[in-house]
Amino acid sequence: MKTRCHWADGHELLAKYHDEEWGVAVHDDRTLFELLNLEGAQAGLSWLTVLKKRDGYRRAFDRFDPKKIASYGAAKKRALMNDEGIVRNRAKIDAVIGNARAYLEVQRELGSFDAWLWSFSGGKPTTRAKAKDVSEQMSKALKKRGFKFVGPTICYALMQAAGILDDHSSDCFRARNR
Repeated sequence: MKTRCHWADGHELLAKYHDEEWGVAVHDDRTLFELLNLEGAQAGLSWLTVLKKRDGYRRAFDRFDPKKIASYGAAKKRALMNDEGIVRNRAKIDAVIGNARAYLEVQRELGSFDAWLWSFSGGKPTTRAKAKDVSEQMSKALKKRGFKFVGPTICYALMQAAGILDDHSSDCFRARNR
């Protein structure tokens, strides 16, 4: 039996996510955009709740296509508020739409959302010792650019999910040598 991070025990979706995705370095702009918004959706909820709804989010938000999401109007927002496949929270739905617009602006201005996010850790995975500072810097920069649901805790979770921080427990089979 594999030893994994304790949070991944107890549900097969968590174990699969942990074993195959969590902590793997992500350098795809759209995947990072998806992770940012899913982590924001988690605010006040468990990751398992969001993970169970991930397919619903992908369907409801056009596979996290920022150009499509940025153009959503009132009718689409109403449809999203009635979509049982996602967390039906107006502030969180509005955040995804606003985040799409902010994301597109980052791409226009800087060329790459990936390069910008990873720049907070110097382009390579950061250490636990520096992670709090990195997540706080990332949060401030995202907020300054108009992103929502991007506090330091959400940014820390994003860093874990996207491999910007290897936060596997030392006895976890996925931990890199430290």
